[in-house]
Amino acid sequence: MASNKFKIIDDIMNTPGNVLHLEELCKTAGVSRSGYYNWKKSAEKRNQKELQDQQDFEIILEAFKYRGYDKGIRGIHMRLLHMEPPIVMNVKKIQRLMRKYGLLCPIRKANPYRRMSKALKTSNYSANLVQREFREHGERKILLTDITYLPYNGTFAYLSTILDAFTKQILSYVISDSLKIDFVLLTVEQLITNHGISLSTETILHSDQGAHYTSYKFIEIVSDAELRQSMSRRGNCWDNAPQESFFGHMKDEIDITNCTTFEEVKSIIDDWIDYYNNERYQWDLAKLSPTEYYKYITTGEYPIESGKNKIPSS
Repeated sequence: MASNKFKIIDDIMNTPGNVLHLEELCKTAGVSRSGYYNWKKSAEKRNQKELQDQQDFEIILEAFKYRGYDKGIRGIHMRLLHMEPPIVMNVKKIQRLMRKYGLLCPIRKANPYRRMSKALKTSNYSANLVQREFREHGERKILLTDITYLPYNGTFAYLSTILDAFTKQILSYVISDSLKIDFVLLTVEQLITNHGISLSTETILHSDQGAHYTSYKFIEIVSDAELRQSMSRRGNCWDNAPQESFFGHMKDEIDITNCTTFEEVKSIIDDWIDYYNNERYQWDLAKLSPTEYYKYITTGEYPIESGKNKIPSS
């Protein structure tokens, strides 16, 4: 870049005992003297821009580290909108400053864990009522449930969740140190206790064909709650993609490798799900968190005041 060449020329010209002429240096570098003089005149403006970049990056860094969970460019942009007062910063500027100061976005890792063996299967399979139409039917209509493994200290914890496919809220979750079916049943019981009033006989609870979901106990509790049961096709994770995506993001952002007890793991999961529901903003949820989005679509009141503290996009 020409600016780098001008900087080198300027350093040489200001070196004590320098005997080289400006014309000679510019010719060697392939730049003009007028370009060098213009660069010198704009020094104050460059210094001001550098200072502004540093100040803006401090704001970006604060958003990036909020609650201890790293964020990507869009996540930072949305976190800034939710600050008090809201800060509007162009995503391209965020990207430029992150690149300039070496701040890296988290990268999704492949999930190395396969689902549990299909031992204890029954023939109680339900039809796939969802057909990947996760967001076509509105809030509280398509609920997705699944289990994931959480390895720590040579053993496992297990997380069962129920996610609203439209708002992406986690409506219910249970962490267990055992794969016994009880914690999956408790997840449904919590759903009914906490959100039963917002459900209807049209609400679908969708899962894979795992042993927990084909068990008679699970089928019974879903039927008693007057929910419709649906299942993915065998071995097709895309039929439950939003739930798989949730687990992927969670495992990218938490760190339980140093945990030695189940209670430590549970505390980390509890904190992250609270963060996810209430303060982890999503681009396709109108830049809101899942809980904010649910309130927005049910009340019509958008919680972000736009236009305040707008930062130039350069």
